[in-house]
Amino acid sequence: MSAGEQPKEQRVEAVERALTLLEAFAEGADRLSLAELARRTGFYRSTILRLAASLQRMGYLHREADGHYRLGPTLWRLGSQYQRAFHLADYVRPALATISKETGESAAFYVREGDRRVVLYRVNSEQPMRHHLEEGAVLPLDRGAGGRILTVHTGGDDDHAEQIRNQGYYLSDGERNPGTSAVAVPVFGMGGTFVGALGVVGPRQRMGGTRPLEIRDLLVRHAEDLSVQLGRR
Repeated sequence: MSAGEQPKEQRVEAVERALTLLEAFAEGADRLSLAELARRTGFYRSTILRLAASLQRMGYLHREADGHYRLGPTLWRLGSQYQRAFHLADYVRPALATISKETGESAAFYVREGDRRVVLYRVNSEQPMRHHLEEGAVLPLDRGAGGRILTVHTGGDDDHAEQIRNQGYYLSDGERNPGTSAVAVPVFGMGGTFVGALGVVGPRQRMGGTRPLEIRDLLVRHAEDLSVQLGRR
């Protein structure tokens, strides 16, 4: 048995299927039809209906009058508790607001969840042309500045891992989205434990010349301040 493999008796298939159903919404849809849920999960419609009924009773799903499903209020409550558990918001949100104001671009704080990254906190740019995402958005780990920082500081594989760790930042240009460029740096906490990635992203036409390096310097300063506030000495 491999290190990551679980014995059959420790797995509950019905629970895993229910969670897979919820994960179908992670691709960005606010509401999904029964047919779309079947396509995304590979489950029979009868299976989805049984799972959805239980999830509805517990508040994890809500079925609308036209038969479409959306995520229920229980997930919002748990998500809010998840954010509070980090005790980061009081420190990170003001930093993001300052960074966004000083750069004119969107600023975000990312954490790793499995093989993906999650936008835990975000302040979107006020400019008409901007990169816009909401908190809770799920993004890939293997592309983009924030994803690279998370990967190399959480034991993931990256061909440039040593270089990224040594230089303390990563610049990406059109890696995840051809129209955007981004800069990200790591944030550490007590005992030097890695906490997450602090980043700025904006349209490529505003991220040319020396501007990415100027943003890098700004991010490094804020990351150092945050790390001290979170217990790093």
